[in-house]
Amino acid sequence: MRLQVLYPLCHPDKTPDDIEGSTRFWYHFRRPITMAHRFPALTPEQKKELSDIAKRIVADGKGILAADESVGTMGNRLQRIKVENTEENRRQFREILFTVDKSINQSIGGVILFHETLYQKDSQGKWFRDILKEKGIVVGIKLDQGAAPLAGTNQETTIQGLDGLSQRCAQYKKDGCDFGKWRAVLKIGDHCPSNLAIQENANALARYASICQQNGLVPIVEPEVIPDGDHDLEHCQYVSEKVLAAVYKALSDHHVYLEGTLLKPNMVTAGHACPKKYTPEQVAMATVTTLHRTVPAAVPGICFLSGGMSEEDATLNLNAINLCPLPKPWKLSFSYGRALQASALSAWGGKAANKKATQEAFVKRALANGQAAKGQYIHSGSSGSAASQSLFVPSYTY
Repeated sequence: MRLQVLYPLCHPDKTPDDIEGSTRFWYHFRRPITMAHRFPALTPEQKKELSDIAKRIVADGKGILAADESVGTMGNRLQRIKVENTEENRRQFREILFTVDKSINQSIGGVILFHETLYQKDSQGKWFRDILKEKGIVVGIKLDQGAAPLAGTNQETTIQGLDGLSQRCAQYKKDGCDFGKWRAVLKIGDHCPSNLAIQENANALARYASICQQNGLVPIVEPEVIPDGDHDLEHCQYVSEKVLAAVYKALSDHHVYLEGTLLKPNMVTAGHACPKKYTPEQVAMATVTTLHRTVPAAVPGICFLSGGMSEEDATLNLNAINLCPLPKPWKLSFSYGRALQASALSAWGGKAANKKATQEAFVKRALANGQAAKGQYIHSGSSGSAASQSLFVPSYTY
């Protein structure tokens, strides 16, 4: 479309009212300008639904339980407590978590499920997804299908799962899900992360997010810079800024509606093997500074992953982030798996008789993180051995 633009002549003796509508005070600027046509990706109704869902998940003090461990990953966790990795044992543990008192919805706004878990029922024959929805908790689903190597890089990866994603999203939406999750993994190391890995994962996240929104699912965008290595806090901040900048450039390029998304990033921390230790306040300042430089204010919420931190450290860092004096236009909350379940798993031990203790341990961590999401957590100094234990796993996968 070629547009002929008119510009007003500067005339000190004429008011805007004199000039308006008078062609004597206009001249033609004859260089053609090409106007891009708008092709709206979403209707206003779709946008409102997505925005409403995202806001519900991160309402004041609420975060996400990441219960989307794959069969293999859940098996590793069960092995630690000497419980056999069977579908029934996996189902029993998740039933204990999902059937806690309804008051859990004050701390948990959403739960991410694995495909197997979405189609499981409690011992009374009730769908897990219905149990969660009756508590006012939004149901989500893990959508990525694992890592694939990027040739010519230092063992870097991209994530599979775009093929057939639209059909899967449509089915999951029909079966009760309202948000999805896609984890991209980037590492710090020799020539890592490479520009190829950053761009490939950013574009995959953006394409996934676009497909999710077309099917009514709020996309959780998860570009994780994993804590493997001995790098310091400053280097993690540099890499995290670079990664997030690329992700939001890709989301913009793919016309993703930011108000209908949530971000799930790593906190900015030193590598697990770094000899220097940093305080929660230092982690908080580096993290919020990184977000300030890269994440648009249109994003309603940022739900941090725990990245192998102990339960207590994950809570303390989140609390410090919410107390950081920098402006924070987003809700800053949590999307924890290990850091919400470690104490509960330890209390359960595979025994039905330990149901009450398991639920109490889970509720305690959920309430602590709900308080931290508001900057109101007070460390008592008696969190227990399970809560203080590092949960780091090298090259961690779900």
